[in-house]
Amino acid sequence: MAESLVWYLLSLALCWGLVLQAAPPARSQTLEQPARPAPQGSAARKPLPRRSAHARRVAHRESRKPVRRPTTRRVVRHRIEHRVVHRRPERRVVARRAHEAPAHRPPVHRALPRHAVAHHVVPGHPALRHAVLRRPLSGGAGAPWHADPISLASGSALVIDARTHQVLLSKDAGDVRPIASLTKLMTAAVVLDAHLPMQQRIAITDADIDTLKWSSSRLRPGMVFSREELLKLALMSSENRAAHALARSYPGGVAAFVQAMNRKAAALGMGHTHYVDPTGLSPQNESTAEDLSRLAIAAYAYPLIREFSTHPKSTVVAGREQLLYRNTDHLIFNRGWDILLQKTGFINEAGHCLVLDTVVQGRHVIVVLLDAWGRYAHFADAEHIRDWMLTSGRTLLTRVDPIPAGDAAPRAVEE
Repeated sequence: MAESLVWYLLSLALCWGLVLQAAPPARSQTLEQPARPAPQGSAARKPLPRRSAHARRVAHRESRKPVRRPTTRRVVRHRIEHRVVHRRPERRVVARRAHEAPAHRPPVHRALPRHAVAHHVVPGHPALRHAVLRRPLSGGAGAPWHADPISLASGSALVIDARTHQVLLSKDAGDVRPIASLTKLMTAAVVLDAHLPMQQRIAITDADIDTLKWSSSRLRPGMVFSREELLKLALMSSENRAAHALARSYPGGVAAFVQAMNRKAAALGMGHTHYVDPTGLSPQNESTAEDLSRLAIAAYAYPLIREFSTHPKSTVVAGREQLLYRNTDHLIFNRGWDILLQKTGFINEAGHCLVLDTVVQGRHVIVVLLDAWGRYAHFADAEHIRDWMLTSGRTLLTRVDPIPAGDAAPRAVEE
């Protein structure tokens, strides 16, 4: 039975093979690629070598990649029209900063009428003995007596010899102007005259907060410092709350302190000086360049004022905080200067002010600059004065304030 079944299957397979050989080729092949006659001779096609499985896989992957057809881009051209556009310039209004121009400048009080300007001896002022010209003012022989040998941005300027009180330069030195924080030189002098204990601890309170200008300060109410530290901050970095705390701790309070300031000004011969507060924030604190030169000479006698005012920077400890303060005078950090005492000041009504006690070319001089409008204008004026002194030598030419009635005409003589 099994042998008959095997013979049946073999005969069936043989018949199926004969049927496949006799079947015609596929229709799609006849339609797309018609049969071509086989080449004869050397042109006969050689049989293709059998590809490996890896080559077949690579060919299969390549055949499945999408065909990228080139795309045509449509270029659209637009018509461009050129038109002339007339624009009007815009006018911009720039607000002035606080340090550039004041909101209100009080009138300047002139001590004497303005006349011709020259060197002369002022009667009744033994502390100021004016220099004598050795040659005419700069600008040639025909230059007017009111010509300036140097150009200064400050409204008032005065340079005197600290030893001989000889006036080397003067520009409207008798004009009464607000003096801002130059007031703190007198504040320090009154504190030291009282001989109060310098290590006494003083607390900053709400009463020390500035309610006139609302100036900023890092000294907060509740912080405690010694009187010596407060004096250093007031002179070195012009700290207003420190100056007010010194006046508040004075016997009798701030009112008694201001009275002591005015008494000392009168004792020093500062006839055009008036104080109303110990910080200089009030524009009613007024003086002249001549009076401030007297104050600078008097303040030079205090070693602590000389030391603290010229200290470059200092750190004070308030509880767990350490506060670093720097000197407000940029000239302190300039190696070309030998400054023995200094003080800066600024409020809108007073402009930028500067007092220097310095040595230039071996000469001990006092420089007072008031009402300079520009953040660094007073420092630039001081540099101009120093350069002028270095180039002119020890004989300095300048103008001074008006000639009182009855004085002789100015003349140039040899020293």
